[in-house]
Amino acid sequence: MTASPETPKSLYAAREPIFPKRVSGYYRNLKWWILAVTLGIYYVMPWIRWDRGPNLPDQAVLLDLAHRRFFFFWIEIWPHEFYFVAGLLIMAGLGLFLFTSALGRVWCGYSCPQTVWTDLFILVERWIEGDRNARLRLWKSKWDAKKIRLRITKWVLWLLISVATGGAWVFYFTDAPRLLVDLFAFEAHAVAYTTIAILTLTTFVFGGFMREQVCIYMCPWPRIQAAMMDEDTLTVAYRDWRGEPRGKKHENATGDCIDCMACVNVCPTGIDIRDGQQMACITCALCIDACDDIMAKVGKPRGLIDYMALTDETLEREGNAPKPIMKHILRPRTMIYTALWAGIGFALVFLLFIRSPIDMTVAPVRNPVNVVLSDGSIRNTYDIRLRNMSGTDKPFYISLKGDEALTLQLEGADDQVAMVPANETFLQRVYVTAPRGSGPATGDRTEFRFWIDDFVNSARAHTDTVYFGRTTE
Repeated sequence: MTASPETPKSLYAAREPIFPKRVSGYYRNLKWWILAVTLGIYYVMPWIRWDRGPNLPDQAVLLDLAHRRFFFFWIEIWPHEFYFVAGLLIMAGLGLFLFTSALGRVWCGYSCPQTVWTDLFILVERWIEGDRNARLRLWKSKWDAKKIRLRITKWVLWLLISVATGGAWVFYFTDAPRLLVDLFAFEAHAVAYTTIAILTLTTFVFGGFMREQVCIYMCPWPRIQAAMMDEDTLTVAYRDWRGEPRGKKHENATGDCIDCMACVNVCPTGIDIRDGQQMACITCALCIDACDDIMAKVGKPRGLIDYMALTDETLEREGNAPKPIMKHILRPRTMIYTALWAGIGFALVFLLFIRSPIDMTVAPVRNPVNVVLSDGSIRNTYDIRLRNMSGTDKPFYISLKGDEALTLQLEGADDQVAMVPANETFLQRVYVTAPRGSGPATGDRTEFRFWIDDFVNSARAHTDTVYFGRTTE
């Protein structure tokens, strides 16, 4: 009789649910403040009004994709000024590098949307189902009327938060009050409903059910952050040389750690910080609050778990005092990041103040490249987009500078003036002609420059282009 083959073990383990225990302390209070401020900004910002004058939206922050413009209070960014957005994104990246270099995964622990909404969902869960022990008992209990009632209540509140999250996002892209009315009247565009549905689903699933799995398995940042950290980076760590050997107080253990598991029970990712640095640690510092509370109760000094650097560990193991915090923060790496971040910021502010209220782009019409008229002259055609970034209609005087044989004519106008409406882009077709037998004999390319002048505000702008066609016999 042959033995049956063993069933192969699965390479995947089912998720063990984590029920963080309520904790109070400095870092927990700081996280509550950050949660309130960030969510307040996110939900309230689309409803702030800002008077920009006639024919302009009065929403303080608006990503107007229909007209390809970005409004941020008194700042208006046009499509050709996308370098401002690129600069802000670069500043955001450098800021992330700076804070990670100085304080580890401080973004993940305090300000990441996944962390903020997960904290909010856990707050709702704790309010309905109770603290850690009560939620554990409820998880292990059989489904009955009470469990169904609590779960449905929790899920409904989670869903309302998720809908508000998706709804707040679409309000940034159009007039918020009008869109709100259209949404309830079922007159909004299908894109709005689709976006809200997708963001509602992702918020509900990520914040309510996946939680720490998003941080551990989906987010790339835990795998990248090591490149920004060094031995002087401050991060949450356990002073094992002080806490070990751990044990209950009545066991006469010589270390300060009484193995109460408070640091594990409050961890939103379910790790044991006493095992050392781990990819799942988001540096939320809740274990510091929990441990400090226990140390106070057993008459031990705080700081068994604390923000510290690897260089501090070496010093403290040798009986020396750790470095001052500012020496960890102010070091060459962080100073370089700060200088780059500030440099880009100053450059963007400088460009914002010196930008011209008028601008243009020139596109030669290439079909055909040129036209030979009945008198033998050669004509090129150009489409000029004139941008009037001021709040009043402006006459733009169009001229050219280059070969003296070239003459300019505006389509639909008897002179060289185009009236451009306020805060609009106006397309003007322009003809540039050279008489037969005139101009340079060096080839069929002649470089010249278009100029536009706003004589009201003494503003000028230019663009270089090329005239095609041999003008000499």
